[in-house]
Amino acid sequence: MLKRTRQQESLSDKIHRFRSVILVISVFILISFVLYLMPTRSPSDSMEALPHRKFSPNYVHGRGSSSSSSYKSYAVIFDAGSSGSRVHVYCFDQHLDLVPIGKDLELFQQIKPGLSAFANDPKAAADSLLSLLEQAESVVPQELRLNTPVRVGATAGLRQLEGGASDRILQAVSIFLKDKSTLKSKADWVTVLDGTQEGAYQWVTINYLLGNLGKKYSNTVGVVDLGGGSVQMAYAISEADAAIAPRISDGEDTYVKEMYLKGMKYYLYVHSYLHYGLLAARAEILKVVEDSGNPCILVGYHGSYKYGGVDYEASASPSGSNMNRCKRVAIKALKVNESTCTHMKCTFGGIWNGGGGDGQKNLFVASFFFDRAAEAGFVNPNMPVAKVRPMDFEDAAKRACETRLEDAKSAYPRVEEDNLPYLCMDLVYQFTLLVDGFALDPWQEITLVKKVQYQNSLVEAAWPLGSAIEVVS
Repeated sequence: MLKRTRQQESLSDKIHRFRSVILVISVFILISFVLYLMPTRSPSDSMEALPHRKFSPNYVHGRGSSSSSSYKSYAVIFDAGSSGSRVHVYCFDQHLDLVPIGKDLELFQQIKPGLSAFANDPKAAADSLLSLLEQAESVVPQELRLNTPVRVGATAGLRQLEGGASDRILQAVSIFLKDKSTLKSKADWVTVLDGTQEGAYQWVTINYLLGNLGKKYSNTVGVVDLGGGSVQMAYAISEADAAIAPRISDGEDTYVKEMYLKGMKYYLYVHSYLHYGLLAARAEILKVVEDSGNPCILVGYHGSYKYGGVDYEASASPSGSNMNRCKRVAIKALKVNESTCTHMKCTFGGIWNGGGGDGQKNLFVASFFFDRAAEAGFVNPNMPVAKVRPMDFEDAAKRACETRLEDAKSAYPRVEEDNLPYLCMDLVYQFTLLVDGFALDPWQEITLVKKVQYQNSLVEAAWPLGSAIEVVS
């Protein structure tokens, strides 16, 4: 009995001696058991519970992820061109990627005529945009309209109006948007784009859609955009070429714009040639031959051509239209051989050509180039892009210039009746502009572009997307 008692006391002493260690182990086991019973959360679950902090202009603080529209940004851009008015509506996610509006990646609608057709009635000019505005607003969620910018960019058509008519129209449009629109508008968002803005936006648009932004300049494409009143050339050049860029004649501006896009700095050569868009060039060509018939007009047409508020005599030559004679008139209208070139390389009119280089090796040619090619029948109008050569315009011009006006309707069913007398002129001018004006090789492959495929959808290859990217940024 004495021996057993000693053993029990010995065990009790041991427990007393190690009581602290036993307590720690017990607490650890208890905590582990409690944690085991609790529901787990992954790090990503915790991140999703926090408001999204990436770029999202229309994010409403406190709404979290409960509304899908809180991650979307809309932009409404009016392209007030010389031949008509167009509206583009785009929707971006927080990464500045386009997301669908319905089934398409943009809303695009257009009407004719353009604002410049209302030179003497500014209110009528503004009111002409009503149907486009209503369609644009209908696709923007109501809760986002107050924060959705609406811009109006007028191009060469308004640039050429005289006597303050352009300013009066822009003021009327600004008042119209303030009174009729629920979108976010500012007075300085209703403006006449200068040609370099238009050209730069077009370059941004096409390279954005092609996925080239953020890559080195040699991987981008150059752009020639032939509008109604002006034509723009834009492409990225090297830093070395940008450093030696000459000043434009007024001494206040250069041919080069610096742009930061997706972490990359670009030196963008851009120049706009006012009076050399397709519709304006008709007037320049008609000025060259004033007394007798014009060799660029189809046989059988006698009338006048109105552009920029001025009427021009427009009658066929007694000997009929002729491609070679028309080409000489077009070259004279471009002033290819009449202007002094003070730089190492010039386009027509003594304008510096940017020096060429990798950024110009792949040219995307847009707007009226595509339209006339499709109407002349050497490009499929149902395809968004086409690979052609300048020579294709000359071949098409030869056929058009040999066509009588009375036969043109059946030969060119896609050409609007008002444009038929000028089909020979338009095609000759386009070939001359590319080869004699911009010094392209007649056999150089170029890409005619109407739309660009982006995320399995087709998006209009027009400058408003570049403007939208800028305003939502």
